[in-house]
Parts: sequence; structure tokens; C-alpha cells
Amino acid sequence: MSYSLLAAVRFDPFLETFTWNNGPDDLPSPYLLLSHQFHRFVSASVAAQWPSAHLTFDKLKSVCDNVVRKVNGTCMRRPLKIRLILSPSGDLTASAAPIPPLRYDPTLPSLFTPDAVSPVPFEPIWRIHIDTQPTSDTMSMKTTNRRPYDDARARAGMPPLGVPSHDVDAPACPDDVILYNASGAVTETSICNIAFYRRGRWITPPLSVGCISGIVRRWLLENNRIHEADDHELSLSTICDNDWALVFNGVIGCRLGKVRIRG
Repeated sequence: MSYSLLAAVRFDPFLETFTWNNGPDDLPSPYLLLSHQFHRFVSASVAAQWPSAHLTFDKLKSVCDNVVRKVNGTCMRRPLKIRLILSPSGDLTASAAPIPPLRYDPTLPSLFTPDAVSPVPFEPIWRIHIDTQPTSDTMSMKTTNRRPYDDARARAGMPPLGVPSHDVDAPACPDDVILYNASGAVTETSICNIAFYRRGRWITPPLSVGCISGIVRRWLLENNRIHEADDHELSLSTICDNDWALVFNGVIGCRLGKVRIRG
């Protein structure tokens, strides 16, 4: 199957206030974990033996800077979702669209402990359903082959990512849907990596079950905010209705959610 590598990056000047998001030069960066994204592109390119293995961080940042200037014009501080596509020939292209601004450090929800008696400070809480059938055609790197994820969203009554939800029953429509493999092991959601609160800490599915190696997932692991589960620790049988979930990706950062099991 022919595919290109795909990534979504958040541009938001508010990110420049957090030293954990500094770039390789240790200067403030408006791009969410762009150095992590660069390393993910390079490692995936090397594994596929693509010429794009010669991609440099400066080129990646330049492509992002150019699309921000093109889309934002004089409103340079408007937050954007940047969509990056890296082709097998090494061509890197970008498009962007406005998104709502951040209201707090996007990693803070990972510090939430559901067993603490305190109000939930990070709202809205996502409503997350579980897919009705397994998904096996996934890779550890996000690609332009989004069919398995769109199919899962359709089964949950959700439109494909990026498609307006005018015809969707809003009260019944979840914010995301949990995917699992043929063995019943939870892998990820349609747009995020996921973690569940177990034994006093957040645990996330290991890459061996078929989940995407997300950049925020990597950062959370490096900073001990989440921990990798054993291969069969997060199976469908361990997920209960009203379970807390932590979801995360390179655009939203981290969000809290509640699992809703449909009858």
C-alpha cells in the first residue's frame, strides 16, 4: 500500500511560556513538541528507507513557519493546527487551519488523580465510546491511510476527522472512540493515544499492541506522567463504564475523558 507520513502540530504562541516546550536551541517555541515530531519523522523515514531520512529540523521548522505566515497573515498569534505530509520521495508539505486557543498548560490533565476528592479542573470532559469491532490495519506512525480510523468513527456515529458534523446527532455523538486489536487489547482512539488510571498511576498501551507512537505519549513517558502497560494489561475486559481516561495528541495536548459503554 502506498502512503505518506502524516503529522498534526499545534502552533500556539502561548506554548512559548513553558520551558518544557523549548526547542533544540533551548529557546521558547510556539510549536507543540516540534523536536519530538522531527525525530518521529526521521525514525519512520529511516525504517522505510525513504530519502526523507535526510530531513533536517531547520527544514521542518521553516515549512511550519511559512504556512503560519501564509494562513495567519498579520494575525500572527492566532493558534493553528498544522497538517504535515512527508512523502516517500522526501517532499514535505503543510496546510493549516485556525483552532481555539489554549487556556492552560496542555500537559496539566496528566497530573489529575481520579482517586483524589477534589473537583475536576480540566473541562470539558470528553465522552468516549468503545468501537464495536476490532481494528488491525494500524501502524506505529501516523500515515495518510486514515481508513481504519474513519471506519471506527463511523461505527460510533462520528464523521471522519475534519468533516463538519451537521448531520450528526450531537447528544448521542461521542468525542472519540476507543480502538482495540483482534486479541481484544486496547490500542488507542481514533485521534489520540490513551491511558487509564490503574493502581495510582496512568498506564498506556505498549507499542507492541499496534498503537501510534505519538509525540505527547513520548513526552509523558519521559516525564513519568504515564507508564507503559504490559501487553495484555489493558484489554476490553478491564475497561468499565464511567472509567476515567487520559487522551493526548500533538494538537490538543492532554484531555480527560469518561468511557461510556453503550448497551
